[in-house]
Amino acid sequence: MPSGRAALALLVSLSLALSACESPAKEPSAKDLTVRPQWRELSLPKPPGPDGRLVLRDAVPCDGIWYVVGAVANAAGDTRPAIWRSDDGQAWLPVKLIPHSFYGELNVLYSAACKGRRLAALGSKPGGAHGNPRVSTWQQLPDGSFDEVMTAAFEVYGGPQAINVGRMAAGPAGFMMAGNRYSGAAVWFSPDSAEFKILERVPELASDSRGETWANDVAVTPQGWVVVGGILTDGRIDRDPMGWVSSDGVAWRRTKASSTDVYEEFQRVVVRDGKVFAVGIDGQGFAAWRLDGDQWTRTATFGAINGLGATRASTVVDGKLLCVISDGSAHHLFLSADGVSWRAVQGPSEMPSTADALTYAAAFAQRLVLLIDDGRVGRLWVADVSVTF
Repeated sequence: MPSGRAALALLVSLSLALSACESPAKEPSAKDLTVRPQWRELSLPKPPGPDGRLVLRDAVPCDGIWYVVGAVANAAGDTRPAIWRSDDGQAWLPVKLIPHSFYGELNVLYSAACKGRRLAALGSKPGGAHGNPRVSTWQQLPDGSFDEVMTAAFEVYGGPQAINVGRMAAGPAGFMMAGNRYSGAAVWFSPDSAEFKILERVPELASDSRGETWANDVAVTPQGWVVVGGILTDGRIDRDPMGWVSSDGVAWRRTKASSTDVYEEFQRVVVRDGKVFAVGIDGQGFAAWRLDGDQWTRTATFGAINGLGATRASTVVDGKLLCVISDGSAHHLFLSADGVSWRAVQGPSEMPSTADALTYAAAFAQRLVLLIDDGRVGRLWVADVSVTF
C-alpha cells in the first residue's frame, strides 16, 4: 500500500484529472486530462520447472483471493501453463497445475473466471496439421491445484466446425465461454467448470439468413447473460455491432444496435451497477455503447487506429469504466465515470502491441491491476485508487 503522503498525492491528482469527466464538452487535450496513477510493480515468481519468461494473459479476483493466469515460455517458444495466487495482492505464489494431454502441457492460459472462490481457466495451444488452437479448460481441485479437464470430446472445442473459443465469465448459475463455430456465434456452459457443454446453431445466436454472427465476449448480468460481437449482413463487407441476452444461457435474444457503412464491432463487455457497457471498434477509432432494454446506444467515440485495432480488456475499477485498446502499434488505457466522457490513463511503461506483446487490465475493488507483456518479459503492475479515481 502507498504511504500516507503518496496516497494523498494520488487522491488529489486523480480527483483533479477526473473532475472533468462530468463535463459534456468534447475531449480536451490529453496534456490537461490524462489520469496519472502511482503505479507499483509487483514480483511474480517463476513456477517450478524449466526456466523461461513469464507470459501474462488475464487476472481475476475470487472473493478476496487474486489470480493471474498465463504461461512460461522458453527461448524456443515452447510454453507451459501457469497460475499465480495471492491472498493479499502483494505476495504471489505459483499454483500447481496437473496437465493430462500433450497440448495441456503446452497451454497458454488466456481467460479465467470465478464463481465465488472457485476459479476456472481457459487455455490453448496451436497444433495439428492445420495449426488450429487446441483448447483445454482447467478446474480447481479442493487442495487449490488445477486439473486439466479431460471429459470433453474433441469436437466440443475442435473438429471441422471449430473456429475459436474466446472469453470466459462466471456467475451464480455457473461458467460460460463465448466463441465461434462455422455456424456462427456459440457458447459453452458448465454449472461447476467440471464439464462444458457446447450450444451451437442456437436460433438468434447463430448465423442465419440475416447474416453471419461473431461472438467476442460474455458477461453476467442481473438478468442472466450477455454476449457481444458482430454480424456481417448479406451484401455488406463491413461487420456491424451485435449483442445477445439470455436469462438461462439456452434461449437467446438479439439486441439492436445502429450501424453505419464503417466497420463496427463490440469486442468487450462489462457490467456496472446492473448496466451493460460494450467497447469496440468504430471505423478508424473506438466507441463505447450502453445497453438500454434491447437497444444499444453509442455513448462515446475515442482513440484512433493506426493498423489492426482491438479492444483487449474492459473492467470496472472503483465504479469507473476502464478499457485497454490497441491502436495497432501500442496499447492505451482509457477511463470513464459515465461511459460518455473518456480520459486517457498513463501506463507505468511502454505498452507495445504485436502478436506477442499484449496488455490486459483487471480490477479488485479499489485496485487496478495491469499485465504488460512486451514479448520479452511479462510484468505485473498495480495502482491503488479511491472513490475520486
